[in-house]
Amino acid sequence: MTHNVKQDEGEGHASGWPVLDIDRQKKGGLVEQIVIAISIMVGSRALRIGTRMPSVRQFARCNGVSTFTVVESYDRLVNLGLLSSRRGSGYFVARHDVAASPQAAIHASPTAIDALTPDLYSGVSEALPVGAGWLPPEMYGEATVLDAVRQAMRIPASRLRGYGHPLGFPSLRQHLAAGLSEDLFQAEPDQVLLTHGATHAFDLILRSLTKPGDTVLVEDPGYSNLQSLIRHHGCIPVGIARGEAGLDLEALALAAARTQPKLMFVNTVLQNPLGTSLNQAQAHRLLALAEQFDFWLVEDDIYRELAARGDASLAAMDGLRRVIRVGSFSKTLSPVLRVGSICASPSLVAELVRVKMLAGLTTSEINERAVYHAVSARPYKRMVERLVAQLDAARERSIDCLAQAGMAPVARPRGGMFVSAGWPTVQTPEWNGKIIADMALKAGILLSPNEFFMLRAPETVWFRFNVAYTDTPVLQAFLQSIRPR
Repeated sequence: MTHNVKQDEGEGHASGWPVLDIDRQKKGGLVEQIVIAISIMVGSRALRIGTRMPSVRQFARCNGVSTFTVVESYDRLVNLGLLSSRRGSGYFVARHDVAASPQAAIHASPTAIDALTPDLYSGVSEALPVGAGWLPPEMYGEATVLDAVRQAMRIPASRLRGYGHPLGFPSLRQHLAAGLSEDLFQAEPDQVLLTHGATHAFDLILRSLTKPGDTVLVEDPGYSNLQSLIRHHGCIPVGIARGEAGLDLEALALAAARTQPKLMFVNTVLQNPLGTSLNQAQAHRLLALAEQFDFWLVEDDIYRELAARGDASLAAMDGLRRVIRVGSFSKTLSPVLRVGSICASPSLVAELVRVKMLAGLTTSEINERAVYHAVSARPYKRMVERLVAQLDAARERSIDCLAQAGMAPVARPRGGMFVSAGWPTVQTPEWNGKIIADMALKAGILLSPNEFFMLRAPETVWFRFNVAYTDTPVLQAFLQSIRPR
């Protein structure tokens, strides 16, 4: 395909819109050609920021392609951050800073606050970690964790000569399988694969089940690292709106019919960043859609222990036929102990462990022993109950604290460690989440703005607040100083 264009002023075409020179025999497909061509036009400023794109029907007629092709092309450009979608108004050019090459632009990622990421995850910053995903050590139960680490260090000398079991430390897998069988669904130890945390689990799943160009559905807003990881694997993340009422299942059905996704990642309970949970009816409908459109569901279940007993579980409803369950201990023990888990069907676990060994051999048996000693100890359940009670109290204080700064929750959380809240003010280039986060960093506060979690351009200004750090005078003073008047 060449990217020469010609103006078409014929009847029924978008006035003055350039007709793309599409090569229907070219490898890569129509969508990729359209995305590359528009990326070049945006990057060269042939299309200015704020320019309204032709409607889907206009573009389709103008270029002789189907409306499905145009919708998918526009969606990819929205996910790249080059276009924005405004309900009832259409699509508009959003930015000019495209990747160095058109092909790279297809897999580019909006980088609004990438500069903050090292500070958010290092744990060594002096700034108040209001936007972080971990809790203060005293809330985790330091004594239990430290005692477990000391026990793990008494590893037999014979175990220092090997790499450890490919699936992970057997005692921990047996403990996890027994707990899942008691609380959620029947699981065997050989169905449990241990990983270096949940993100490593996501990476193994993407390596095993997708190829470049595949569509992967995600929640929008959702876990930011996951969105970047999907792009890193050459896949196309497509966002499905998540709000206080749960997932937009009608939009999900339309997206699945249009894009034929391979996977969908979903937080069933205490979703990050909103803190909402799917009800039983929504969970059943989601499973039915996965069956209808033949895609895997990856249940990101790392907040399960902080949720109410009896909340919906996709893995329990499905019996691990189409659901892959991912767990972690970073929210109940410590993020320093990088241990996560995948629970799936035996055939899928066999493929996942093969990919795990190819990518990095085994995981750390010492870390896994430490987690085993902690979660199998008698105080662990009481420690988690105490943690949930502390978070419940901190969450109510946080909501009151944010209300004093004129901020309201984006969705009322059902539990967990986050409240996402903001002002109803419309974002502008001069006043948005990224700019405010930069101001906060200079004031010694780490914030996680809306851009960190959203595929589409956010309309209003909001942030994800960690409730353990929100009710503090320094944050109150900062929010009062910048609140819209």
